[in-house]
Amino acid sequence: MDMELSAQHKEAQKIFREFVKQNITPTAAECDRVQETPMDLIKTIADEGYLGALVPEQYGGKGMDPLSWGLLCEEVGHESASLLSLLTVHSMVIQAIVKWGTEGQKNKWLPRLATGETIGGFGLTEIKTGSDARNAKTVATLKEDYTSDEKTSSKDEGTAQFYVLNGRKRWISFGQVASLFIILGQLDEKPTAFLVERESEGFSTEAISGMMGFKSAMLAELRMDDCIIPGENMVGRPGFGFSHVIGAALDQGRFCIAWGSLGIAQGCVDACLSYTNEREQFGVSIKEHQLIQEMIADMITQTSAARMLCLNAASLKAKGDPSLIMETSMAKYFASRAAVKIAGDAVQIHGANGCSDQYPVERYFRDAKIMEIIEGSNQMQQIIISRYGYQKYQMSKMQEGKK
Repeated sequence: MDMELSAQHKEAQKIFREFVKQNITPTAAECDRVQETPMDLIKTIADEGYLGALVPEQYGGKGMDPLSWGLLCEEVGHESASLLSLLTVHSMVIQAIVKWGTEGQKNKWLPRLATGETIGGFGLTEIKTGSDARNAKTVATLKEDYTSDEKTSSKDEGTAQFYVLNGRKRWISFGQVASLFIILGQLDEKPTAFLVERESEGFSTEAISGMMGFKSAMLAELRMDDCIIPGENMVGRPGFGFSHVIGAALDQGRFCIAWGSLGIAQGCVDACLSYTNEREQFGVSIKEHQLIQEMIADMITQTSAARMLCLNAASLKAKGDPSLIMETSMAKYFASRAAVKIAGDAVQIHGANGCSDQYPVERYFRDAKIMEIIEGSNQMQQIIISRYGYQKYQMSKMQEGKK
């Protein structure tokens, strides 16, 4: 793995950084305060092609490589974790369709997701099921209708096959504005994934506010009350919803969160280097105090370590390496955990100022904690990582026995 960015990736990083500086930084704090992201800002991001970054070129996207995508997530996360969550959930829907969608689903939705005409949302978590998502209570029932041609095409002329969904999904990032959701439900007690449009009959949303972090991520609860969707909107096969479709989306989401957490960590380091260089106590700059130096050193070291894990995940993703899932879990686990520790130290270094929303570290601190929870809690990542470790151990013992 090459830890040095190529000239091409350095240029991409520069472009991303300038875009964020011009379009996201100026309003990040205000968006956090009012708990809303302006639609014109989302349009600006879409017009730049960033919502379609991972859509293959044949469907109108950029077909961006994993490292470039990671660098974009880092730069956005550096300034707005809420907008990082937009990139995250949108890309998760894209990933699910690219990997498991039918050609019809790809042709219909990927071009719209690429331009931002359609905003993707990820409907997994329920009120009583978070990490235990495979036991989701949302239920899908197969129906046949002989009167509506709009619900779907059918196997038999004049017959429309469709699904009726009932259930709730909670804590859905950008659920207030997303127009296409991937929903996990139970079809004959088999976890199955579906695409649900906002305009679907029986579908509604309720805004959620008052969150600790991700305040401008426009969270919502999704409500499906006899929600009717076309039969062609199933993604993958019955029973493959969690293990394959949602699993692929979550792997993509964890990759984004790892890089976004790195952005928060780097943001804290940058803020503290600037603050300690200017702040004076006891007649000298506080950067001269050894305790401050120790904290800064730890912050820089942890950020660097998180970066190495993120770069490794990007390298493996580009190669299609089968160990990517575990390595991405490691990157998400370590980077988000480091972001929480670093953000806490950043607030401490800023003192009372760090508790004020006039300084970015206050927002970094709140947002960092969310990173440990979303797209699979850190406790779930620990389970994944430890299981992989035991599997490698057992395989090594088996190999020794063959010698």
